[in-house]
Amino acid sequence: MLTFYSEDSRLRQARTELHDGALVTPFECPERLDLVLKHLRQSGLVDIRTPSAYGLAPVLAVHDKEYVGFLANCWQEWQAAGHEGEAIPNIWPARTMRGDRIPRSVSGQLGYYALAAETSISEGTFEAAMASKDVALGAVEHTLQTGEPSFGLCRPPGHHAAFDQFGGYCFFNNAAIAAQRALDTGKHRVAILDVDFHHGNGTQQIFYQRDDVLFISLHGDPEVTFPYYLGYADENGEGQGKGFNVNYPLPPGTSVTTWMATLEQALAQIKAAECECLIVSLGVDIFEGDPISAFTFTSADFIALGERLAQAGLPSVFLMEGGYAVDEIGVNVVNVLQGFEQAL
Repeated sequence: MLTFYSEDSRLRQARTELHDGALVTPFECPERLDLVLKHLRQSGLVDIRTPSAYGLAPVLAVHDKEYVGFLANCWQEWQAAGHEGEAIPNIWPARTMRGDRIPRSVSGQLGYYALAAETSISEGTFEAAMASKDVALGAVEHTLQTGEPSFGLCRPPGHHAAFDQFGGYCFFNNAAIAAQRALDTGKHRVAILDVDFHHGNGTQQIFYQRDDVLFISLHGDPEVTFPYYLGYADENGEGQGKGFNVNYPLPPGTSVTTWMATLEQALAQIKAAECECLIVSLGVDIFEGDPISAFTFTSADFIALGERLAQAGLPSVFLMEGGYAVDEIGVNVVNVLQGFEQAL
C-alpha cells in the first residue's frame, strides 16, 4: 500500500492548547508523524511518496472562499495587530449575539471562524493545512487511477473542519476534499467512514444535504464528548441528503465487541447505498491508551479493524485523523493497513 506524506506537514509547530483550563503543549504535534513513519518503515511499508501540489481549487470545492482567505492571512494579521503568543479565539457569536457579521478585527474573525478554543493558529498553520490536503489528494488520485488502496498521512487532521470553521486541530477537511475529487472524476457516490473517537462534525456539515456522499461515523457519545453539539443518532441528513448521514454515538468504555458489531451495520449500509469508493477517516484514538479518548481498542484489535474494512470490497483510501503522541500510534496505524491488505 502506498503512503503519501509531505514534510511541509511539520510547518505547523503550535505551542499552545487550552485543555482542562490549562495552557498545555498541543496533543496534535509533529511527533505523531515520526511515530507513524517509524512503524511504517519497520513493517516494510516503505513506499512513501510526496504528493503533487494541487493548489486551492480542491479546497474551494468544499470550503468557503472567505474562510480560506482568513486562514491564509490570520497569522500575519495577528502579528500585525501586535498580539503576543498564538492566535486563540476568546469570543464567539453566541446564542445571544448576531452571527451574520464578520468583524474587521482579526480577534473577531477568529471567533467567527472557530468552533472551539483549544486550537491555536500559529506560524506555518496554513502551509501545513495545504500540505495535508495535498497528501489526501495524492492518496485518492492514486486509488482512483489504479484501484489500489492508499494511505494519506495527513497532518493536521481534517474531520472537524466545516464549510467555514476550524477547530479540533482541523483547518481543511481532508476527507471531504478527497471525496469531492472522487466525485469530480466520475464516481456517482462515495462513502466516508469515520472511525475516530470524536465525531466528524465538519464532514457531516459539508455533506448534510447531499446524497452523493454517504457519511457514517462511529464515535464517543456527544452528550459527554467533544464536539458535544453534533453527532447524535437522530441527525440523518436533510433534503436530498436525507438518509445519507448516519451517526453511531457510543458511550465511553464501549467494548471492542460492541464497536465491531456497530461497524458491521455501517458496512452493510455502505453496500446498500452502492458506493463506489471508500474513504476512511482513520482516527486511531479509539486505542485504550489514548490521552484524550475513552474507547478500549488494543493494538491487536486494529488488525481486525483493517480486515473488516476490506470486506467492503471497494477502492479504499485511509486518511489520518486523530490518535495522539503515544508510542503505539504507529503500531496501531500499521496494524489497520496490514490487516486490510491481508484480507484482500
